[in-house]
This record gives sequence, C-alpha cells and structure tokens, in this order.
Amino acid sequence: MARRNGKKKKGIVEQEQAAVEPTPAMTAAAGALAGVVARFVVGPLDVLKIRFQVQLEPIGLGGLPSKYTSMRQALVTIVKEEGVKGLWRGTVPGQLLTVPYTAVQFVALQQCRHLAQQYGVHDKPRLQTAMPFLSGAVAGAAATIASYPFDLLRTTLAAQGEPAVYRSMTEAARGIVKQNGVRGLYRGLGVTVLEIMPYAALQFGLFDAFNKACDRARARMDPARADDPASGLQIFACGLAAGMLAKLATHPLDVAKKRFQVAGLQRSVSYGQRVTPEAVRTLKQVVHDIAVKEGLPGLFKGAMPSIIKAAPSAAVTFAAYDWFLYHLPRLLNHNAAAAADGNGSSSASQRPLH
Repeated sequence: MARRNGKKKKGIVEQEQAAVEPTPAMTAAAGALAGVVARFVVGPLDVLKIRFQVQLEPIGLGGLPSKYTSMRQALVTIVKEEGVKGLWRGTVPGQLLTVPYTAVQFVALQQCRHLAQQYGVHDKPRLQTAMPFLSGAVAGAAATIASYPFDLLRTTLAAQGEPAVYRSMTEAARGIVKQNGVRGLYRGLGVTVLEIMPYAALQFGLFDAFNKACDRARARMDPARADDPASGLQIFACGLAAGMLAKLATHPLDVAKKRFQVAGLQRSVSYGQRVTPEAVRTLKQVVHDIAVKEGLPGLFKGAMPSIIKAAPSAAVTFAAYDWFLYHLPRLLNHNAAAAADGNGSSSASQRPLH
C-alpha cells in the first residue's frame, strides 16, 4: 500500500487506485493478521484497562478501599495473585474477536472507498474531507456487530480474576447463555456500537488527516520527494497519534460498555463490589451512577492503560496492515509461479518479493 512505486500515499480510505487493486479477501487477510499481531502485543494493557473499568470503588476518594490503585500496583498484584499468564487473560476470545473485527473493518473501509469513487465524492472537497471519518464509523459498526460475542467473552474472562468464575471461553459462553439466554452474548451491543462509531471515525479520519499533513510537510521541505510513498515510520507515528486521541475522546463510553458486559458476573468479593444487572438498564443510568458514586474520574478509570494500549495498538495495526497488504499478494504470486514451474526452480521462483 505505502510502498507501491509511483503512487503518493493518500491514506487508508482515500489512497489512489493502484495498478493491482487488493481484493476483498486479501484486504480481509491483511487486516486479520495485523489485528492478531497488535492484540498479542498489547494484551497485558487490555487486562489492566478492564480491571480498572469494572472496579466500582472510587480510586483515592476515601470510602471502601479499591483493589487496584495504580498501573504499577495493579500489574504487581495481578502477577503475584494470578501469575504472568494473568496478564493475558481472555487472549483466546480476544484473538477470535480481533480476526473478524479487523477483517470486516478493513474490507468495509475498502468498500466505502469504492463507493466514494463511484459516486464522485473525491470531486467534492467537503465530502472528501469527511469521507474518512464517515467510512471509519461505518466500518467500526460493521466490525463490532460481526464480532461482538467474542468481545463480551474476552471482557468477562479478563475481568473475573481469581478464583476464576469460568475456566475457558466455552465454559463462559455456556454459563452466560444458561443465565441470560443467547441474547446474553449480545448484552451491551447497543452501547458498544454507540462507542465504537465515534472511536473508529476519529481513529481512521485522524490517521488519514495526519498522513496527508505529513505528505504536505515533506513536499514543502523537499519538492523532489513530493510523490514518495509514506514510510513505515510515518504510518506508525500517524497511527500512534490517531489511536491515542480517539481513545481519549471516547473513553467514558468504553467504561460504560464494560459495566454492561460484566453485569451479573459473580467474581470474588476481594475485587470489590459486583455490577448487578439492575445497575445497567440504560446508558444514561450507568453514566449518571458512575458520575455520582465515583466522581468524574470514574468515567476515566483505566484511561492511562487504555491510551497506552490504544496508541501502540493502532500504530502496530496500521503498520502491520500496510506490510501484509504489500507482501501477501507477492508471496501468493511467488508461490503460484513456483507451483506452475513444476519443480519450483525456474527464474520466476527466484524473484525477490519486493
């Protein structure tokens, strides 16, 4: 994507038509692989974020003591009580969430770009500016709906602590269905879509805007490099900034979402008060209760690990997606040429992938 010769980098949503347009299947594969890499890298930060978000006790405001008081203390406590593996709780459903989520997300972005080109959006400056944000919102909503049960299971397993309520993803799914029916696997879907649409809109829209700003700056400093594609470092840095700002802006909705997802989870009382189903009837009620009982900081519980997680996660995802989208077609073409040769020793099989 960023490395195609003779093409100026225009961003995920508005990049110029390449000589060989990636197919939806290739886009889905690159997105899924990028998501898997990013999810594994930031897994411990995700667990820390969830533990803070589902902790009802205010931090540092008196009253009942909270189990987790800081990132460092939480990290030490989890490792001491649950071992290092506790930092990757919920990894399996997390990865199963990531594969369909990122695959659907990048395919939806690709399709939105095609529709924008088909209806001449790029000829209208105002719509062209808004398109990355609108496409991101649509892609985020589609990806969330496609993968939501895994998101709920990941949150449940990451939040439960020790002794574990559920020992595996399958056991958790059965327990939730037994308690609340199949609809229990979709508890909090509405607020999640409401949270993910502005988050994805900001993440992809800002990423596109930052990339264009970098392109313009490079052109001003060195006109001879105006048409150079974006470097991997530029993609990583723009993804880092976009992920951080998007997460900060939407974090209160993420806290509310986690309360919906763990409502009724009978985890050990050593982790503090439990979230009851009666406490999450509406989003307005949840936000109001958090603000009244936990103060304004309650709406930003887990913000630090969340932002520290979101920034590198977005950066790794964009950079890995760019890498896989560039290399996968070449790898497949390389293997196809080798297979057609019969013994794989022809000159075609010796061509470099770059």
